[in-house]
Amino acid sequence: MKGSKIVDSRGKSIKYYPEVPEALEYIQSLGIPMAIASRTGEIDGANQLLQLFKWNKYFQYKEIYPGCKITHFSRFQKATGLPYSSMMFFDDEERNIRDLSKEGVHCVFVRKGVTMKLLKDALQEFKNKSKSELGWQKD
Repeated sequence: MKGSKIVDSRGKSIKYYPEVPEALEYIQSLGIPMAIASRTGEIDGANQLLQLFKWNKYFQYKEIYPGCKITHFSRFQKATGLPYSSMMFFDDEERNIRDLSKEGVHCVFVRKGVTMKLLKDALQEFKNKSKSELGWQKD
């Protein structure tokens, strides 16, 4: 922390996409458990950012280490007991989307950050696709 800013070791400000806090609050308000997966080698730094942004409270599951997203999601599956088909994944890397889509995870490619419109559209699409499988009733 440098005053009210979060900076890296070179003093460069670290920012998140503007609508991420609202999106996290919205998902939490729906009672949907959240997980975070990152293939970063900077494990301590990633965990520190979650703490500094005060986002740890949103994530029940964390897989932050170098490796494949399939490994991350395999561990989520073991921890939750949920099938891949009941999981949703947002990412900005096409290789991750491609890999997890093959496993049955509902994937959303994020080109320019998570927005509330993107989130709500993705949730509606997932709900429409999965309502019978998950026992959701039609609105």
